[in-house]
Amino acid sequence: MLPDKNVLRMAGKEVSQFFSSPVAFVFLAAFLAVNLFIFFWVEAFFARNIADVRPLFEWMPLLLIFLVAALTMRMWSDEKRMGTIEFLMTLPVTPLQLVLGKFIACFILLLIAMALTLPIPITVSYLGHLDWGPVIGAYVAALCLGAAYLAIGLYVSAKNESQIVSLIITVLVCSLLYLLGSDTLVDLFGYSTGEVLKQLGTGSRFESITRGVIDIRDLYYYLSLVGVFLALNVLALEKQRWANSDGARSHHRAWYAVSGLMIANLFAANLWLSEVKTLRADLTDGNLYSINDATRDYLSQLQEPLLVRGYFSAKTHPLLAPLVPQLRDLIKEYEVAGGDKVRVEFVDPQSNPELEDEANNKYSIRPVPFQVSDKYQASLVNSYFNVLISYGDQFEVLGFRDLIEVKDRNESDLDVRLRNPEYDITKAIKKVLYAYQSQGDLFATINTPVKLNGYVSSAQQLPPELQTLAQDLNDVLADIKQESNGKFSYELQDPNAGDGSLAQQIQQDFGMQPMTTSLLSDDRFYFYLLMNDSKQYVQIALPDSLDKEGLKRNIESGLKRFSAGFTKTLALVVPESDADPYMQQFGQQSSPSFKTLRDKLMETMTVKTIDLKDGLVPEDADILMLAAPESLSDKQLFAVDQFLMKGGTVLLSTSPYQTRMTSSSLTAGKHTSGLETWLQNYGINLAQSMVLDPQNASFPIPVTRNVGGMSFREVRLLDYPYFADIRDTGMNQDSAITSGLPNVTMSWASPIELDKEKTKALQVTELLRSSPQSWVSDKLDVTPRVSADGHISPWTSEGEPESYLVGVALEGRFESSFKGKESPLLSEANNANEADQAPTEGGQAAQQDDKAEKTHFGGVIDKSPESARIILFSSNEFLNDQTISLISSTERAPYLNSMQLVQNAVEWSLEDRSLLQIRSRSHFANTLYPMSAERQQFWEYLNYGLAIAGLALLYALFRLWFNRRQSYYAGMLELGRA
Repeated sequence: MLPDKNVLRMAGKEVSQFFSSPVAFVFLAAFLAVNLFIFFWVEAFFARNIADVRPLFEWMPLLLIFLVAALTMRMWSDEKRMGTIEFLMTLPVTPLQLVLGKFIACFILLLIAMALTLPIPITVSYLGHLDWGPVIGAYVAALCLGAAYLAIGLYVSAKNESQIVSLIITVLVCSLLYLLGSDTLVDLFGYSTGEVLKQLGTGSRFESITRGVIDIRDLYYYLSLVGVFLALNVLALEKQRWANSDGARSHHRAWYAVSGLMIANLFAANLWLSEVKTLRADLTDGNLYSINDATRDYLSQLQEPLLVRGYFSAKTHPLLAPLVPQLRDLIKEYEVAGGDKVRVEFVDPQSNPELEDEANNKYSIRPVPFQVSDKYQASLVNSYFNVLISYGDQFEVLGFRDLIEVKDRNESDLDVRLRNPEYDITKAIKKVLYAYQSQGDLFATINTPVKLNGYVSSAQQLPPELQTLAQDLNDVLADIKQESNGKFSYELQDPNAGDGSLAQQIQQDFGMQPMTTSLLSDDRFYFYLLMNDSKQYVQIALPDSLDKEGLKRNIESGLKRFSAGFTKTLALVVPESDADPYMQQFGQQSSPSFKTLRDKLMETMTVKTIDLKDGLVPEDADILMLAAPESLSDKQLFAVDQFLMKGGTVLLSTSPYQTRMTSSSLTAGKHTSGLETWLQNYGINLAQSMVLDPQNASFPIPVTRNVGGMSFREVRLLDYPYFADIRDTGMNQDSAITSGLPNVTMSWASPIELDKEKTKALQVTELLRSSPQSWVSDKLDVTPRVSADGHISPWTSEGEPESYLVGVALEGRFESSFKGKESPLLSEANNANEADQAPTEGGQAAQQDDKAEKTHFGGVIDKSPESARIILFSSNEFLNDQTISLISSTERAPYLNSMQLVQNAVEWSLEDRSLLQIRSRSHFANTLYPMSAERQQFWEYLNYGLAIAGLALLYALFRLWFNRRQSYYAGMLELGRA
């Protein structure tokens, strides 16, 4: 419903009077200047390096107090001081119309002030990937908060004749409401009392909306403040009428009663709405603050009650205290989503000795000492900040280090926020759920029937070692089938039976060649076990022990590959010195370490560090990853190849170049992985050059400056093209591996070249590409170009710029590089036998070792099933600890995007993609595009210019409107005279 004409006339008069004075433009200019100063200088936007506008709105509640006080101080005070209030009371308008007119006028001025700040978020959207949800929420919050302050200011102005007194009282009242929910006051109380204060504070409600979540409770809170103070304003004007007339006391009492009832209802509705938690809109990209469908899916699998208990001390570190209500709200969402299957509790162990004893002894939860200070003293307190997830006899505990992330704004200011609480809590729920299920029925979480096809030769063709195993196979399969409740079946066939067509078929479909025990033996036989569920194929290896228990164990390990209820296993190959913890602890490590990678992968799966020197990948490995492999032998390469041929996924991080960084040098050299020919067999070639990209991450380097004859050493962030910053169009948004990531830094990467002829039968997915302005170089000088006096030499492009592929996934049917060749395992076994049989110096044959030699069964699988995958990232360094630490230091926050990329690739490969859509919800993920200092200055000064241009445009529009209005009235006067 639109305001009536009287209200609009009053609003128009007030707006025109405001802009008719130069003071209006002074106020707006000061408001803009302070905002720009805070955004670019106080909050150091470019040094902060995050593509958001939080610095603009973190100070907005305080700035709005002074802006609103300046807008409202004269609205009624001038009317009373000049005596025009009596004239207004005689007009044919009601007090409500007068109040609404002035309120709308002030709100229009507030809208204009906020509109003048729009160039800031628009600029940020050009400098990085800006999530507009929180921006929209922040503007909505600013307008709601401003409207509440306007209502307060108008009421104060109506009670005072002095503008200065009105301004001071308005500032005091609004500041008091803001401080009620501020951390300064809340830190003095426990979190329960603090939550009540936050519900009353205007600033805390403002922060809730600026996250990007529009909650009906927050909106109504501001509307209720507007309603209360406008009602008081109307009552104040009505009392002004009573002073000039002899009204009936019953009429006065009716006004008081109606106003009081209205105010009481406005407040009471806040209490009623406090229990309504579903009427809200999450505006953020990916719905960061809403329970994900993946979480709901895990909760739907619960068969037993799940306990989620928060251990939060009443007094904790000031930086952690504001996070407690956020965690409580999220955990309550789990209770709503899980229904009766989820029980949520919040306890303070220090106030309940029994619960504290249980937390300490049963769950190994210990308080963490924090130094806190209040008005009177600084002290050390033991505080709890933990979340327990318990299901059956399984439990997981998340501490504050698991739940938060920290970003350095500067040397003395830390920004502490929840990292990605839904991912952390849901990951823990998944872990306890599957751990509990894995203790019971193996087939409980297998959703589709699994069939085992055994291709086993007749007993007469099998070597003696396998004849007994073949007899045991029937018994093992029969037992498993009986336990499967119809989810498992098997079929054993002799490939050589009949016309041998089955042998030809399995060779054509799966590349299964006949086995042999020795290169010198003419005996050929089959003993292959292949399981499938119509989606993937898993080959079961023969047990090393060649006994019944080993066979059963391997078959059950294969069945777990089809189950969602068992932890997956990743076999990780890293440089040898990194695999040796003993060498690491003494610092004797020449190769890069991958501890961060290992730790991140272990969050969701079991990681086994292996070396492949025995030519085999562990049977329980679900995926094989090689990080910076070096000089792989034939046996190691054979293990990689045959794992792929069995339908596995091989994840590679490799390049023809290796760099070495020390505190004083950075060198690059050629690197041989041993995979070069193997990759070329599948149409993948790594070019002998490195990609340089003008869109890059910075490189920190110490530089010595001479100032007044004194030398100072400082760290400068240099433009470094070898750190290609891949983002936006450079990342495949259609692939689940990369679509959720904001950017990835590929360090010293080489171009990937694909042979279209060899890859035409495969499904090729390009994952990462450098920017179109990139170029390549084969020079080994990769040192940042800084002279002794600190002068920076710019990098110049070489050759035609283009985009280069640095990440790719290939899926489909591969042909083995060892096709038509004998197994390297048999070759080594044969050489060992020849060495044992060679005559000694005394002419006698070497005596056999007392220990029985292991029998090798040779066979090369020369074709993979459709489920086989190769995922390649063409960098040796982008996952190692040194590079991660280097990039983290430039961003002043843990850099984990490359870790998330690998986690996504692993879970995509294992068809376990439920957590993919949750993991990428990191608060610090969206960094600014790399840019030079000159470009940063350009955008900063452009905003200053746009602010001045906005004010000039506003002045021009007002003058145009004012002149037209003057001409209109002049025409009316002339018409009246005529």
